[in-house]
Amino acid sequence: MIISRGVRLLKNLSTVSRQRVATNKIQVRNSGHEVFYRYIPDPSRAEIICAELVGGIMWWWVLWHLWHDWGHIVGEFPYPEPSEWTDQELGIPPDDYD
Repeated sequence: MIISRGVRLLKNLSTVSRQRVATNKIQVRNSGHEVFYRYIPDPSRAEIICAELVGGIMWWWVLWHLWHDWGHIVGEFPYPEPSEWTDQELGIPPDDYD
């Protein structure tokens, strides 16, 4: 009976020692925040929903202003015709200037 309990005790000790080796791979730091080295945790469902919501609002804002305020992109004033500019406006001296 003592031998059977001893074998059982050795089996339990071996499983506990294997579990300790597996859990010792995680480094514990007491710096007050989580540090991830070569491991990025998966985002939670709430973070995904929040990111999608913010992205949707951003695209709505961009497309709304492209539709309603398109003058900011193409310009609000008509572009002047370059052929109508005078030499004085362009800074070209007169032909008889020497």
